[in-house]
Amino acid sequence: VQLQASGGGLVQAGGSLRLSCAASRRTFNMGWFRQAPGKEREFVAAISWSGDSTYYADSVKGRFTISRDNAKNTVYLQMNNLKPEDTAVYFCAARASTLYTDVDSQNQYRYPFWGQGTLVTVSS
Repeated sequence: VQLQASGGGLVQAGGSLRLSCAASRRTFNMGWFRQAPGKEREFVAAISWSGDSTYYADSVKGRFTISRDNAKNTVYLQMNNLKPEDTAVYFCAARASTLYTDVDSQNQYRYPFWGQGTLVTVSS
């Protein structure tokens, strides 16, 4: 499956962005990860294949919302109240399984399919 992330850009602190991840076909459990300059890639949010279950990193809980539209094979990440520390390249990723657990959803090595990343820059 091929994933295409979009929606990144430059925004002031407190602003909002919505990222999209379009897949070439129906996908299963999905996740968003990010990598800031000089740092390792980290988990941001995940959603089960049905959309019934979601999970967030503590750093974004209450500000970010992950959702999906299976009719469009697209997953979204709505990011509100953005902070300078949210600056990073954001990647969407897909798992090859419908089995969902919060533990597995945070593990980047459980995701065999990755998009190319979209840059989010938050200015102070």
